[in-house]
Amino acid sequence: MDFARILEIFGFIVGLAYLWWEYHADARVWIASVIMPAISIWIYFSKGIYADFAINIYYLVIAVYGYIAWKHGFGDKKDKKPRAITHTPLPVWAGVAVAAAALWLLLFFVLNHYTDSTIPRLDAFTTALSVVAMWMMARKYAEQWLVWLVVDIVSTGLYIYKGLIFYPILYAAYSVIAILGYRKWLTLMKSPTPRHTPPHFGSPSTTDTPKPPPLPTLP
Repeated sequence: MDFARILEIFGFIVGLAYLWWEYHADARVWIASVIMPAISIWIYFSKGIYADFAINIYYLVIAVYGYIAWKHGFGDKKDKKPRAITHTPLPVWAGVAVAAAALWLLLFFVLNHYTDSTIPRLDAFTTALSVVAMWMMARKYAEQWLVWLVVDIVSTGLYIYKGLIFYPILYAAYSVIAILGYRKWLTLMKSPTPRHTPPHFGSPSTTDTPKPPPLPTLP
């Protein structure tokens, strides 16, 4: 078994852990987000998938940003708390669409004219969507799963075409998890109990029994 295949298998395993943590909105997903690019950089470069190779540098940076945002937020120091899952506002959708389209055109031009990429159009497409999806994930927008669903479906076919074995399986699994993950995040978003403030040991749980209403004060 050659070194590239070993790296692909290891990347596959880390990718499964990534799926599990992202599905549960666990900040440890960003640990996998650092390991995965380190593995993928070599694989993508050796296979001539240059846009995906370059984007992994961005992944390393956004992983740090995402971890800080998920764990500590970016609010006032007096009221700093982990970022909550929210829907993507319409103005953000507009910005995401413009950014993705512009990046797709730019990457396609670069790949088509300055590299020997065999699939410049699809390579640029998945890379552009991945850039905005990672940012949406760092901001904890639930609809990031829908963007990833498009990326995963296209990438599955792309990696089959490039002769990879384990990555197509991984990305096919991503496609299924993207659907389930979107539903899971919607459930977490509607949950009345914040996931980042569990009750302390020895204190009554906030989810077991409701607190009685306060007694009326005497005049």
